[in-house]
Amino acid sequence: MTVELEFIHALETKVREQLHAQRVGYLLGAGSSYLDGTGYPLALDLWDRIKDGIADPEKRDEIQAKLDKGANGIEQALDLLDDGGPVEGPHRHMVTAATAELFRPLVPSLNHHVEFVRRLAQRSDPSVKVFNLNYDPLIERAAEQARVRLSDGFVGHEHAFFEPAVFEERILRIRGSHRGRQFEETAKPIRLLKLHGSVGWYECETRGIRRCSFASTIPENTKRLMIPPSRRKASDTMSPPYSALWSAFRGALGQDRVPINRLMCVGYSFADEHVNAVIENALARPDFTVLIFTKELSDTAWTRWSTKSNVIVVSEKRCSLKGNVGDGHCDLWSFQRIAKEV
Repeated sequence: MTVELEFIHALETKVREQLHAQRVGYLLGAGSSYLDGTGYPLALDLWDRIKDGIADPEKRDEIQAKLDKGANGIEQALDLLDDGGPVEGPHRHMVTAATAELFRPLVPSLNHHVEFVRRLAQRSDPSVKVFNLNYDPLIERAAEQARVRLSDGFVGHEHAFFEPAVFEERILRIRGSHRGRQFEETAKPIRLLKLHGSVGWYECETRGIRRCSFASTIPENTKRLMIPPSRRKASDTMSPPYSALWSAFRGALGQDRVPINRLMCVGYSFADEHVNAVIENALARPDFTVLIFTKELSDTAWTRWSTKSNVIVVSEKRCSLKGNVGDGHCDLWSFQRIAKEV
């Protein structure tokens, strides 16, 4: 066996071992919803898909001008149009509204996400946590189709209300026996925490934080709850509902009584520093491992993460097994493959 094949074999063995271990959490980025172009668009493609939906032509032209002058994607363009003052400009919310309108009618295949949630539901962990950076409803729709219980922090039906305490609830059956009452856990819902908000989420001045049908438009005179791509993302996470979700994220990675020991990052390119900082802090724990599955990482991200002894990187062109670098893998980086392995 050649050195290259030995490395790939060792990589696959280690990944399989980690995926099947206990206390595993999952972080989903845009690559997990892209589905080889049949799902939701990646950030690099987003502007071309939404620009005609920007309501104000003047603001649309201002964003386009920044991109034409060399801004690296929509996020940098919005940053250049933001003066950093206490009152943010309208550009980012116009982008979010156009993104929501693009996503709302899309109905990609759920096959891979159904496989993913079914496998998670079969795990013996008391409650599997999925941290999602995406706005789309693929996980929620897949769980519903697969008849898998899922808790996203909302309670209700047509206009569900946000109640983060549901993430701590357990479903038990009480049985009587000669030893007295016995408590048996009957279901273990997947905990879905959408760290950047979602289509269908909104805030009403009188009714608070709500979630409507993913295919519906949010009510008039309400605020859409989707964190736009810009430098203000970090500060946005300090207000409800994001503050509760991010507190749970930080807790799961180290502050909880029983934190997760492994974080599987699928389709995330490690471009959001406010996310990276939480992960990097958790890597100070000697019992914590991060696994990165993404088609590609920038050179900056690769240099930062591939050298760490408790990080495994799997991408199409290059891989790293706890600091040892080898060739890329043909498909182990993809959500479609990981969905069959968890």
